[in-house]
Amino acid sequence: MSRKHHPTASRSDADQPRPTPVPYRILGKAPEPTALQQMLNACRLPVAVAGALMPDAHQGYGLPIGGVLATDQAVVPYAVGVDIACRMKMSVLDLPASTLTTAQADLRRAIEKETRFGVGAEFRDRRAHDVMDADWSVSEVTARLKDKAWAQLGTSGSGNHFVEFGQLTVRQRIGRLEPGDYLALLSHSGSRGTGAKVADHFSRLARQAHPGLPPELAHLAWLDLSTHEGQEYWAAMELMGRYAAANHELIHRHVVSAIGAGVVLDVENHHNFAWRERHVLADGTERDVVVHRKGATPAGVDVLGIIPGSMAAPGYVVRGKGEATSLRSAAHGAGRRMSRTQAKKEFSWDDLRRVLAERGVTLISAGLDEAPMAYKNIDEVMAAQHDLVTVVAKFEPRLVKMAPAGERPED
Repeated sequence: MSRKHHPTASRSDADQPRPTPVPYRILGKAPEPTALQQMLNACRLPVAVAGALMPDAHQGYGLPIGGVLATDQAVVPYAVGVDIACRMKMSVLDLPASTLTTAQADLRRAIEKETRFGVGAEFRDRRAHDVMDADWSVSEVTARLKDKAWAQLGTSGSGNHFVEFGQLTVRQRIGRLEPGDYLALLSHSGSRGTGAKVADHFSRLARQAHPGLPPELAHLAWLDLSTHEGQEYWAAMELMGRYAAANHELIHRHVVSAIGAGVVLDVENHHNFAWRERHVLADGTERDVVVHRKGATPAGVDVLGIIPGSMAAPGYVVRGKGEATSLRSAAHGAGRRMSRTQAKKEFSWDDLRRVLAERGVTLISAGLDEAPMAYKNIDEVMAAQHDLVTVVAKFEPRLVKMAPAGERPED
């Protein structure tokens, strides 16, 4: 296990924000003022080199959700996000789309038996995956929480995380998958409690390393990748990426097995992560940078990604166009248009049931704060990024499970 280190505090003059922000692009309608201010703050960091704000953007911690930030050899833990490696996974199955009506009870039993939701959700009989054979000593946090992570392996947590069956309508051939209608399983979740602890621990170290940052930039403190702390965070982040992918793999493996289906296509992507990439910047220079996508989908040339809507709105499988001004990124969903608290005040269960009935969705469990009316219009979000991605398939949710009402959100 790596030894505990404390970063040396930077000189306050090195922490002074830029007088003007680096170039950043805003896609879609003007976001809420707080999200816009967070993006501007991020682009004033001394290590910032470029930014972009996706059309689903809304207020987050540090970087807004839907924010993309490129930095110079530095990683910002809160620009990756608290739920490190939160991601999407879709399995297209070899059963007909009509299974959604002819065998919905079987699909429901499989989801209820083979998934777990909630902040402390875990499996009594632990699930096996080779991610648990990885080196969990890369940081003191992952070493300490390995056992907890194993207990939660294959679970989904709470907040906006879900597992759902729906109909996928393929418009353009994807690999060997021809246009047509298919049954598909879609999931959304991340690295659970362990990822959140990694984020908190290293964000605290980053703030200690940069005491000269003004208060409005404190959550955007960074770790230099040449330091021990920066390298340790990067290793822990990548481990959380493998762990989150394993969670989805196990959910899909067990649910698909329970209904006796086979998988004809897999599509998946992170949307809370940081990557080392090479980009052409606004001044025409090409350089290696660290790209943080906090609630943003990778959209490099021909890269497949998943952009969900809400429990009663369609999601989309997209193919990236590699647009430079968005840092080869796209939205990660519809994006909230109101807070969870406001949604619970504004909507009733009767409102939610009416919308679900209109759209042919069966809800197994969820909180009222995840009502589809609390989200932006997904088709407006997609229209705002037509130069970023091409839609190749449309997913209509039909059977949805989320954390029950009253659960504390993890997203």
